[in-house]
Amino acid sequence: MKSIRELYRIGTGPSSSHTMGPRKAAEMFLKKHPEAASFQVILYGSLAATGKGHMTDVAILDTLQPQAPVEIIWKSHVFLPFHPNGMTFKSLDANKRVTDEWTVFSIGGGALAEEGQGMTVTKDIYDMKNMSEILEWCKNTGKSYWEYVEQCEGPGIWEFLSEVWETMKAAVYRGLDAEGVLPGPLNLPRKASSYYIRAKGYKDSLRSRGLVFAYALAVSEENAAGGKIVTAPTCGSCGVVPAVLLHLQKSREFSDARILRALATAGLIGNIVKQNASISGAEAGCQAEVGVACSMASAAASQLFGGSPAQIEYAAEMGLEHHLGMTCDPVCGLVQIPCIERNAYAAARALDANIYSAFTDGHHRVSFDRVVEVMKQTGHDLPSLYKETSEGGLAKNYKQM
Repeated sequence: MKSIRELYRIGTGPSSSHTMGPRKAAEMFLKKHPEAASFQVILYGSLAATGKGHMTDVAILDTLQPQAPVEIIWKSHVFLPFHPNGMTFKSLDANKRVTDEWTVFSIGGGALAEEGQGMTVTKDIYDMKNMSEILEWCKNTGKSYWEYVEQCEGPGIWEFLSEVWETMKAAVYRGLDAEGVLPGPLNLPRKASSYYIRAKGYKDSLRSRGLVFAYALAVSEENAAGGKIVTAPTCGSCGVVPAVLLHLQKSREFSDARILRALATAGLIGNIVKQNASISGAEAGCQAEVGVACSMASAAASQLFGGSPAQIEYAAEMGLEHHLGMTCDPVCGLVQIPCIERNAYAAARALDANIYSAFTDGHHRVSFDRVVEVMKQTGHDLPSLYKETSEGGLAKNYKQM
């Protein structure tokens, strides 16, 4: 498995696969062809179907257009075999002749791949790639998941995770202060600030849940507005992990050091799913985004409360299991409805998964690895209209942008 530095990416919303990935691809192609007289970019499948709502065209134009004119062609009903988020970049000379072309795929979390191979030049640094192996390592060594992360990543990972945590917190606080309407035709008003204020007026139980909702809404709304966030594991699911961790830090006074260890464990969980299944909504539905985020947050919460490796694995398993089959059906192609609310609900579910696992000894029938396998197969079986095309589910009958 790769470093969790490739899972936690600091960038701007609204979408890691539809905005961050295409922008990165455009930068790479421009660097290769600075002499081009013009560019043509063809967007395929899910990338084209919801690209305008996710500002895919803006990301590409902002990168290439300062250099040369750009033509974008949308082919939403053409799905390339390797991945639903395909794009072809072409460079043209002054006579409109194609001098080079490159087909690349945005596979989730801001990562790129060519057919059959990843684009990253970094090496695998984790020698184990599934939970059962790592859990066995924890039992044999007496160590926890974050210690395995440190062993594989090296001590420099803590400085990186510190930056991740500061960026997450800043997104929460900006989101709590912001008011008004989110960009796009839905005219969706921000809700985080009002949830936060109302939560403060309740007694402990309701206040706790309301604050978690507010924190998740704050980050997700910042993402929807194109603000600076951290993929965890994606932009569309970026509100879950910071909401859970900030709430627990503020309510239970956990130190930053313990929060960073929880982030390391959460990153390991996300990495396992990324390695063995998918974190792309276009490939596997929202179960691969919000479901994985809930799993990451569940494991992090369990660790903070002193869960054993088996209990942490169980919490992570429940967080993902109970999102199996969730469709990715963004209304008008925007990361707003139902995405923002789903982040809030998933944050609450993560806390419940921690509590449930804490009542057990960690032993259970369905393993985390098994759920990951099922999630991958479920995503494969979902029709394309339920995988970030805005053609089915809640998005059906809404006019596309």
